[in-house]
Amino acid sequence: MEDQREALRKIITTLAVKNEETQTFIYSLKQMLLNVEANSAKVQEDLEAEFQSLMSVLEELKESMLMKIKQDRASRTYELQNQLAACTRALESSEELLETANQTLQAADSADFPQAAKQIKDGVTMAPAFRLSLKAKVSDNMSHLMVDFAQERQMLQTLKFLPVPSAPIIDLAESLVADNCVTLVWRMPDEDSKIDHYVLEYRRTNFEGPPRLKEDHPWMVVEGIRHTEHTLTGLKFDMKYMNFRVKACNKAVAGEFSEPVTLETPAFMFRLDGSTSHQNLRVEDLSVEWDAMGGKVQDIKAREKEGKGRTASPVNSPARGTPSPKRMSSGRGGRDRFTAESYTVLGDTLIDSGEHYWEVRFEPDSKAFGLGVAYRSLGRFEQLGKTAASWCLHANNWLQASFTAKHANKVKVLDSPVPDCLGVHCDFHQGLLSFYNARTKQLLHTFKAKFTQPLLPAFTVWCGSFQVTTGLQVPSAVRCLQKRGSATSSSNTSLT
Repeated sequence: MEDQREALRKIITTLAVKNEETQTFIYSLKQMLLNVEANSAKVQEDLEAEFQSLMSVLEELKESMLMKIKQDRASRTYELQNQLAACTRALESSEELLETANQTLQAADSADFPQAAKQIKDGVTMAPAFRLSLKAKVSDNMSHLMVDFAQERQMLQTLKFLPVPSAPIIDLAESLVADNCVTLVWRMPDEDSKIDHYVLEYRRTNFEGPPRLKEDHPWMVVEGIRHTEHTLTGLKFDMKYMNFRVKACNKAVAGEFSEPVTLETPAFMFRLDGSTSHQNLRVEDLSVEWDAMGGKVQDIKAREKEGKGRTASPVNSPARGTPSPKRMSSGRGGRDRFTAESYTVLGDTLIDSGEHYWEVRFEPDSKAFGLGVAYRSLGRFEQLGKTAASWCLHANNWLQASFTAKHANKVKVLDSPVPDCLGVHCDFHQGLLSFYNARTKQLLHTFKAKFTQPLLPAFTVWCGSFQVTTGLQVPSAVRCLQKRGSATSSSNTSLT
């Protein structure tokens, strides 16, 4: 009996669910019926408006052409009427002269005949009839104003509803990733003159291959593209790849998206390792500010907790560098921070191969700052550029201003103003560390060295602040300078 009751309960539950699904479907069908009425009324209204617009154009064209015919007719009529009037007057004058000549001839025996004959001869010479052109000034042919709308009529007969555009095809061979820009090129499988614009969507991902249905980052949309290529500029490549897709739109409807493609976006991505920073440096993400009271008023336990959070976050973060750099846990505890006058903080990603580039913007009122690279073994009391474990550019704006390159406690004074934004290019295998004006790409200094250990980005600041920009590719201008040997030709090779 209990089994039968349980079976009946299941049947009731199943029926209730099915009834709910049916009711939902009925509501959906009713809504669709309403939508059909509303949408059909809208497209009918649009169709009538289009035909009215077409008829208006035809009426305007008709009026324009009729006006042209009327103007041409009036002009020809005027010319012919003037010529007819002139000929009529000439004919009347000629007839009068003819009658006078006949009368004079009949009186040929009179004494006045020679004088009369001479007068008639002079009159004939001056007669209008002899000065007239007997050719019409204009033609009566109006065939140049005839029309033949056979082609247009045939074109109108082919009018039909707008088709849904085909899906574009992205051309990977023509697409390009360079200088933190992506140029995407596509084509239509068939000629379609009705396309009004294209819509491009893209998103960041750490997964190679076709886009997954679920991603952490949403699709970003670029609308109103009029050509079959588009360049995205100023991108930050903080993930390994980017997905792209394109769809074509005409006036009425958008087509399906193209097959999505995935492009690799190699760049150097790192964060600042807050657990290495001097206590007087306040580190927030990629920003650092010097705090004169930082080491005196902070609670030790709170700082240790903060240090652990900063150490763990970059390691477990999905952000990444190129395949070569390795994000690492620095292994420095709170007691191992830079201290004394080494107001230093390191990046959290090791450089042990390849080429890498990043930029730093220091606040103009900073009294002193430096940037470069260092071995992980750089001592906690050691300042950048004063040992063999680090290379840097250093700017001093306090007391006596200076701009220098430093390594192993050797100093090279740079004959260049300090840019507001500096670029760092590290070629690990070639042993080159170059510094640039990030805005103009002017080479400031190049170190030549044989790096024996992995490197870390390194920064120092006193009484100031700075902002680091990562996720950048090596700029094409920098690559060209290096290929031409501009970097190795620098006179700064004494600091190696």
